Amino acid sequence: MTWKKVCSTDTVEKNTLKLFDVEGVPILVGNLGDGEFRAYPPVCPHMEEPLEESGICEEGILTCTKHLWQFDMRNGEPMGPAERPLLIYDAKAEDGHVWVYVERELEYEFDDDDDDDFEF
Repeated sequence: MTWKKVCSTDTVEKNTLKLFDVEGVPILVGNLGDGEFRAYPPVCPHMEEPLEESGICEEGILTCTKHLWQFDMRNGEPMGPAERPLLIYDAKAEDGHVWVYVERELEYEFDDDDDDDFEF
C-alpha cells in the first residue's frame, strides 16, 4: 500500500479520536490540534481495549480510561503506568485531508496469560 486518503481534516475534531476502515485495515485517527494528526491501530497495547470508546485525548496525551495507561500521541512513547508504546502509522494533513501511509496493518502481540481481571 501507499499513502491513503482517510478523511477530511474537519471530520476529526481537536482532541478526539475517530475510527476508519482503510481498505480493510482499521485506523484510528487522532487530532492533536494545529493541523497535527496521528494514526494508530484501534486498540490499547495493554489489553486490546478499543481506544475509540475508551481513549481520551488532551494536549497531546492519549489516556486509555480502562486502566489509565497514557501515551505521548506524537511519538507513541508510554507515560505514567504504561509499559508498552503505541504503534503509529505515518500520517499527514494535506489539501484538507488526512493521509495515512499503510504498508501493512500494525498489530500488537498480546499474551494469552495477561491479567484480564485487573481493575481500578
